[in-house]
Amino acid sequence: MNVLGIESSCDETGVAVVQSLGAGRVPRLLAHALHSQADMHEAFGGVVPELASRDHIRRIVPLCETVLAQAGLARQDIDLVAYTRGPGLAGALLVGAGFAVALAAALGKPALAVHHLEGHLLTPFLSADPPEFPFLALLVSGGHTQLMRVDGVGRYTLLGETIDDAAGEAFDKSAKLLGLGYPGGPALSRLATQGAEDAVALPRPLLHADNLDFSFAGLKTAVATAFRRFGPSPSGQQRADLAAATQAAIVDVLVAKSLKALKQTGLTRLVVAGGVGANRRLRERLDEACARRRIRVHYPELELCTDNGAMIALAAAMRVDAGLAAPDAARSFDVAPRWPLAEV
Repeated sequence: MNVLGIESSCDETGVAVVQSLGAGRVPRLLAHALHSQADMHEAFGGVVPELASRDHIRRIVPLCETVLAQAGLARQDIDLVAYTRGPGLAGALLVGAGFAVALAAALGKPALAVHHLEGHLLTPFLSADPPEFPFLALLVSGGHTQLMRVDGVGRYTLLGETIDDAAGEAFDKSAKLLGLGYPGGPALSRLATQGAEDAVALPRPLLHADNLDFSFAGLKTAVATAFRRFGPSPSGQQRADLAAATQAAIVDVLVAKSLKALKQTGLTRLVVAGGVGANRRLRERLDEACARRRIRVHYPELELCTDNGAMIALAAAMRVDAGLAAPDAARSFDVAPRWPLAEV
């Protein structure tokens, strides 16, 4: 079964084809292509929803043609069209959903709606070192920071989540305070390599709390306060030090909460997924901490950490193979800008 995946939840248009190899086997990625709108949104310091939607419209057809050509497939070779139903920006989601359902209708093939976060959660199965069930998942994607026990496809138990700003938001908002470009997270991480993590004292919210929840809103406020103390013309080293301290604070909390969840659950595998999962410092710290505890850590390939069509096609294929989803032959569709993963 060849599955075409369409992702358009925010500011990246992703298209991919995966081939299902049957129940109990991990689908194979045949081809994928991605267009990022980062350059377009940089001038505004963040995503402009209307511009994002219009750009998805321009990109989605050429990307589909590119992916099919790379995979050596014709349109009629596609057996299922999967698309992101949510969460995400309503207008952007509608572009992908509308195109996917229309294409499925034109081909006489079924369509399947996919949860964006489930896509991220399962992406490490496409890596060179895929995980095995059960595992603990640290999901750090955009406005979501969650810890989940994963016992199988569709079998997710939420252990903790952010109660305000997520880790990705903390990176992006702190970067904006420092006057860095968009997207802010990668820019802040690059600057952090030139600074000292202990040069600025910053809080680690909820680090010692009894629960597994996260909170990064207070950290953002602390970063703003520290930046103001530098005065109207902070030096390059001061900015680098604050970037390093900010990254260290976020990473400390993510690592500590992950280790606590591993201890509580008794699980010996950790999967890290989502855009923040590409952060080099986070990977270093998790690798070091888990190696001491004989915990296996699995990450998506770097090119699949951000939003992409491969994760949507993969999630659809794995759900069908597990008998959890029947592709929809109907031609109606909706989107869910807010859609808890627990409802999947």
